[in-house]
Amino acid sequence: MAKKKSAKPIIIILICLVVLAAAWIGISLGLYGIYFGRRFETNAFNMNHVENFEGLERTRYEFTSDKGQTIVGYMYSSSEYHKGIIILAHGYGAGGHNSYMPSINYFAQNGYYVFAYDATGNDESGGKGIGGVPQGVIDLNYAINFVENSGDFPDLPIGLFGHSWGGYSVSNVLTYHPEIEAVIECSGPNSSSDLVEGGGTKVIGPVVKVLMPVIKIYERTRYGEYATNSALDGFASTEAEIMVVHSSDDNIVPIEYGYDIYYEVYKDDPRFTFIRLEGKGHNMFLNVKNNAELYESFVEFYDENLI
Repeated sequence: MAKKKSAKPIIIILICLVVLAAAWIGISLGLYGIYFGRRFETNAFNMNHVENFEGLERTRYEFTSDKGQTIVGYMYSSSEYHKGIIILAHGYGAGGHNSYMPSINYFAQNGYYVFAYDATGNDESGGKGIGGVPQGVIDLNYAINFVENSGDFPDLPIGLFGHSWGGYSVSNVLTYHPEIEAVIECSGPNSSSDLVEGGGTKVIGPVVKVLMPVIKIYERTRYGEYATNSALDGFASTEAEIMVVHSSDDNIVPIEYGYDIYYEVYKDDPRFTFIRLEGKGHNMFLNVKNNAELYESFVEFYDENLI
């Protein structure tokens, strides 16, 4: 009589697989929570103050985003004549829009209102943390709705300016706001997962690719179509003029995660202006004084396309 085979090895293997799967999920969501489950405040030492920019004025506004959290924004101005409104979406990790004050001042000095806000979980806005990458698109969607529909702002053409996380946001949000007329996207990735993978590779190396399936499922569950929408989807949804700016040595959002993707699809499209920088990294070109010609091209772009 044949011996009955024991089920114990199979059970042990199944238990090991369950443990490994639980660890895989736990590590993936744990790391995501570390980066996006907390607040970011501007360092007091690096804080910009409106009084340090001659002629710059601002008015404070509040509006609510998707979960009822309060978003604080300011309308900046330094001119009596205004050609349009630029809505600025800031990047990730250094607090809200405060570090972009030199850029804001430059646009304001050149005849534009600039509406800049702190995204969920940053500086003056509510939220225990950012929550996730797609939250940037959601907050920008609500910011545009506020500027367009609150009745607090003049009826002027609207352009967008975004850097890094903000660059991802201003591109993606075009799916929901095809009426936007001109967009400058700086150092942003095509999708939420690209931002996580690009930044994660710098921190933990190629192992981040193993975590991405869990993170993608988590974001899709939490944010729905906001998590799967891409910059390419946004570009295809609008007739807006687009300027894409990226430095080849960007090690935070590598150029192949954004600029290269867009260039491959739109290099022959007259709606698109591509500026490939060299040696500017991820943040250096935001120094307005050291990049005068670049900022002149930004204003020229808005002047030509915000009609």
